[in-house]
Amino acid sequence: MNKARLVRVRDVMKVNFDMIDGKTTVEDALKTMKHVETKSLIVDKRHDDDEYGMVLLSDIAKQVLAKDRSPKRVNIYEIMAKPVVSVRPDMDIRYCARMFEQFGLSRAPVLERGKVIGIVSFTDMVLRGLADINDD
Repeated sequence: MNKARLVRVRDVMKVNFDMIDGKTTVEDALKTMKHVETKSLIVDKRHDDDEYGMVLLSDIAKQVLAKDRSPKRVNIYEIMAKPVVSVRPDMDIRYCARMFEQFGLSRAPVLERGKVIGIVSFTDMVLRGLADINDD
């Protein structure tokens, strides 16, 4: 009997992501966004005792576009989720997927020693990890 290969979050996460300040306007955040494929922005801590936040492009669509708010007048901190559920880079992607389902998440920052080192999504786990798990 073959044992499934263990695939960890670090094996499938995206290491390129956008980190922004919460005081940034939505307009400026979108203009400076370099990694659209992550579909999110990580909001940096203001100090060591603060927590990271996150804004999904879908949050901008729901809370700015759909409500006809001006992206020039809305700051990221007004629409971000904070604190956010994060995952460890050594977590098995099967457990990560279960956690996402349990908490209704689509993506999460990956933290190591209190710092964001990547971002992982359902898409990353399926497209980059599922084939490796079932390689016989």
